Amino acid sequence: MNLLNISGSPHVHSDESTKRIMWRVNMALIPALLVAIAYFGMSALIISVISVLSCVLFQWLIEKYIMKVPSTVGDGSAIVTGLLLAFNVPATVEMMWIVVIGALVAIGVGKMAFGGLGKNPFNPALVGRVFLLISFPVQMTTWPKVGGLFSHMGISATITPDQAVQLGVDATTGATPLGIIKEHGLDALPQAWDLFIGHLGGSFGEVSALAILLGAAYLLWKKIISWHIPVAFIGTAFVFSAILYFVDPIHVEVIDKVKQTMGTVGYIDPLTTILTGGIMLGACFMATDMVTSPMAKSGQIIFGVGCGLLTVIIRTWGAYPEGVSFAILLMNSVTPLINRWCKPKRFAC
Repeated sequence: MNLLNISGSPHVHSDESTKRIMWRVNMALIPALLVAIAYFGMSALIISVISVLSCVLFQWLIEKYIMKVPSTVGDGSAIVTGLLLAFNVPATVEMMWIVVIGALVAIGVGKMAFGGLGKNPFNPALVGRVFLLISFPVQMTTWPKVGGLFSHMGISATITPDQAVQLGVDATTGATPLGIIKEHGLDALPQAWDLFIGHLGGSFGEVSALAILLGAAYLLWKKIISWHIPVAFIGTAFVFSAILYFVDPIHVEVIDKVKQTMGTVGYIDPLTTILTGGIMLGACFMATDMVTSPMAKSGQIIFGVGCGLLTVIIRTWGAYPEGVSFAILLMNSVTPLINRWCKPKRFAC
């Protein structure tokens, strides 16, 4: 007589593990890091190292002395948080101590306060980034111009271009594309190719859409992420901004007080929308966080659509030129509701 062996779920076995997934995400972030070092110099690497070490140290200390549980720093999740946090700050020397504070908030408040990996409702790196943006708005919005390998090292990012010439350095402040649009109009934007490869100002890990897409392609190949959230996020931002652009491409006149010229600010065209700011980084690496995003594919599409809509709304009518971080965190907060509405298919009663 044959007996049926009945066991509890899960019934699908795989060689994947949390550790392997996290280390693959770290590998996928390498192209963006290399581009950042090439454009912004060794300060980008130093900030990344400081951010990663701080996140690892704070997680180890909290687990050992506060939670009194075995350390999980070896799974690589703290490194992912550290890299993503670093990617969301300017590559200036003044950011060193601020990044340590951001790491403490990201790990302590955004992750470990809820019980650790798998229990946090919000993306930890974005929690740290938004905290820094609100607490240190000047430092978090002082952007260095693209320089050489050893640019921005020991030079204040707030010096004027004239002072930079006198000092013989190129670590001068610049504006992000979204800031340029807000202040000087669409005509002052860099070329589309520069927007794509990242030869412009901004948080150093989000400037190169090409590098981010290479990392995302690797994650898709390894099936760490699916296409649903990135496509829904980027596609919604593209379509919504296209509607605004074709309805009223030019609507406000602005004056450049430095050059004494008149310009126009219009709704951003869809291609510029998806190539500027943190849309690519957010859609591919932060909105796809499996802990804070919906489980069902239909829920992931809803999540991505919400992120895209909120990003364009905040960019267009909000006080901040960027809205990706706020959009993802807001959608993180409704993920439990989306999961209740869009439940994965059950294979048994």
